[in-house]
Amino acid sequence: MPPMATRITHDLTYDAPAGAVLAMLSDPAFREEVCERMAVTRATVRVEETDAETTVTVEQEQPSEGLPSFATALVGESIPIVRVERWTDPTRADVEVTIPGKPGEMVGTATLTESGGTTTERVELEIRVRIPLVAGRIEKLVAEMLLKALRTENETGRDYLSR
Repeated sequence: MPPMATRITHDLTYDAPAGAVLAMLSDPAFREEVCERMAVTRATVRVEETDAETTVTVEQEQPSEGLPSFATALVGESIPIVRVERWTDPTRADVEVTIPGKPGEMVGTATLTESGGTTTERVELEIRVRIPLVAGRIEKLVAEMLLKALRTENETGRDYLSR
């Protein structure tokens, strides 16, 4: 029987048209500001554009202090996280989040929907951890961390778009 997965869906709303939100999401300065607000210890942002897609890669390292002991035993003193968004369409991206060297991944999509000058970015991810006995607990912990990061990204984005 395949392991279960944890799913999250989170909406980020911006008072701006979809084109402005996509431009923000593709701006390395915006992504660096999000990392700064999240107090990561290290961050690298790359944006690569081709005719077919825009790929945004954010590599960051977060301290693991404050995590339950079962989690810090698995990840150590810090957690490297790599988030890759492949925008193959102005309103849709495939999203993959990995913790290099650890047995699990988060995959899903980000979609932009504009209505009346307001844009909603919906992020849907499936979190799967392949560690017997503690997988469900770790997936729940990762989901909480991701939701906190998305809330910080939304707050940063609202500030960014208001400038």
